[in-house]
Amino acid sequence: MSTTHPTGPDAAGPGDSSRTVREAMADRLLRAATRSGAQLVSEAAVLVQGAAVLADPIAGAVYSTPATAAADGVHAAAHPQDHPHHVQRPAAGAVLVLHPAPTMTAEHVRLVATTTAALLEVRGQRAAELRAEQMRLHSTLLRLLLAGHTTSVTDTVRAGGLTHVTLYRLTGPDIPTAHQVLWRAVRPSLAGHGGACALIGEVDGELLVAELHHGSDDGRVLRLVSRVSERHNLLAGLAGPLPLAETPTAHADAAAARHSATPAHRIVPADAVGTPQLARLLPPGPYTAWARSVLSPLTPDHRHLLLVRLRTGSAPRAATALGLSPGTVRTRLRGVAALLDADLDDITVQAHLLLALRAPTRGDGQGEGEGEGRPKSDRQARPEKLPSGILDTDAARTWAVGLVGGLEPHLRIALACWLRHHARTAPAATELHVHRTTLTTWLTRCAERLGQNLADAAVRAELHLALEATAKDGDDPRALPRRGGRTYRRL
Repeated sequence: MSTTHPTGPDAAGPGDSSRTVREAMADRLLRAATRSGAQLVSEAAVLVQGAAVLADPIAGAVYSTPATAAADGVHAAAHPQDHPHHVQRPAAGAVLVLHPAPTMTAEHVRLVATTTAALLEVRGQRAAELRAEQMRLHSTLLRLLLAGHTTSVTDTVRAGGLTHVTLYRLTGPDIPTAHQVLWRAVRPSLAGHGGACALIGEVDGELLVAELHHGSDDGRVLRLVSRVSERHNLLAGLAGPLPLAETPTAHADAAAARHSATPAHRIVPADAVGTPQLARLLPPGPYTAWARSVLSPLTPDHRHLLLVRLRTGSAPRAATALGLSPGTVRTRLRGVAALLDADLDDITVQAHLLLALRAPTRGDGQGEGEGEGRPKSDRQARPEKLPSGILDTDAARTWAVGLVGGLEPHLRIALACWLRHHARTAPAATELHVHRTTLTTWLTRCAERLGQNLADAAVRAELHLALEATAKDGDDPRALPRRGGRTYRRL
């Protein structure tokens, strides 16, 4: 927004500090504040005959006059020592930055800055009074969306044609504060923003963000969520874009993906979980045919339940992601295990099923129940073993060596044993005949050298596949050389 500099009795001259002029200046700022925050910042720029920017630490420039001063104002707010000629004041959770003309007196600039910041605070307090009601409305709309009432939500949102949703689920030490900061940064409106509408609310102790759009988003909300996550130590899962009707699926997928988030990677997309890199390297023909055969007894609901269970690593975590009770999830998983005739707690089965669920089996004409009447051996492959020509290729071996090839022999043996024992330290240490503390130290070294999060179930499945693909004859707990009872000697 740009405004021409006025002349006449209302103009503030560089040497005029009379009471009448100060009152006229305050009156001008007050009149501008009754119109909008943008008009108030613009009026401040006119009064200092320079530039004025309201910079938010998350959103960047909220208002700027002239528009070209936005970047300079944001940088000045972040690094005030580099801009000694700028005047700054905290205002409504942001920073007001003024860059006055050289002819303006310091007293006049300070008065403009102080008055403008105070009026911005008043506007911010008024907005905060209305914000509580708006936040409650957003939380209600989010619950309706998760319950499948998409028509009610789209009728309330005044932006027609919204067909898809991108969902974020965030957890952290101080969700209420992060909620307030993200709200100010996104400035959500039910009228939409650039053909999209963001709903932000606290649901069951989590911060939930649903961006409704036409099938693709511009990345604006993702950038703001990323900045808030870094500043407030949040971990987030991201799912979508998906059709609005599949919002419950996106909700569960986002929770599953969040289990893979770490302080180094705070936002994890759902499609980045579960051996995605390896799946792209496998030969598509045999791989897709095997995956189709393995998953043939399962309905889409079964497959989604299985995928969430494998991503989260346990039935209770899957239950939280799906919004079901742990008992219900365990019962349904027993049904899935019976259909697959497999032990879902076996690490090899888990790794192979993640691969199968990653395969491009959708839309290939394989209908539910297809193949009935044929012998079971022809209809359904077993997930315990991969057929030849899938993982025993040069591309797969190269991937596996790149992932775990740098581990020392004792670390390979310890990691493989620990994975076979469902990531439980005590039984693995017993089989290895080492102390639990020793095994814990080795696993910490594995995580550091691999650069992987061993608490992530999908990462553990991926490592198991890599260890299997690069297995050596000496990879056996009994092959660990020893000296003096349980003391380990480096190979």
